[in-house]
Amino acid sequence: MSNATFQPRLDLRSGIPVYRQLIDQVLGAIATGVLSTGDRLPTVRQVAVDLAINPNTVMRAYKELEIRGVLVTQQGTGTFIAPAQVKRDEVERQRRLSAIAGEFVARAGSEGFTLDDLLGALKDLKQ
Repeated sequence: MSNATFQPRLDLRSGIPVYRQLIDQVLGAIATGVLSTGDRLPTVRQVAVDLAINPNTVMRAYKELEIRGVLVTQQGTGTFIAPAQVKRDEVERQRRLSAIAGEFVARAGSEGFTLDDLLGALKDLKQ
C-alpha cells in the first residue's frame, strides 16, 4: 500500500472542473505506479479538508471512478484502487492511446509548449 506519496493538487486557474482534476490525478497516479491495486485513497473528508473544497466534489470524483471500475469502496474501511480490469483488445487500446496523445499534444500546444517540452516532462515523470 504505497499511497503515502499520493496527494491531489488543484489548479484553480486551469478551467478544468475540480472533480475532473481529481479523476485525472488518480488515473495518472495509477498509470505512473504511484497508486496500485489495493492502495487506499484518502477519505473524502480528508481530501476536502486538504484542498479546501466541498466534500460532494470529492465524492463525485470517487463515484465516477467507482462506476468506471477503477475504485472500490468498502463500507467502514475506505476507498481502494480496484484490481486491474480485463485489458481491452489491442486495436482499441492503441486507438485510445492515440486519441489521448493527440488531445495531450493539442492542449499543450495551446499553452505554448512544444513536443520536445512534452517529451522532456514525460521522461521526468518516469524517473
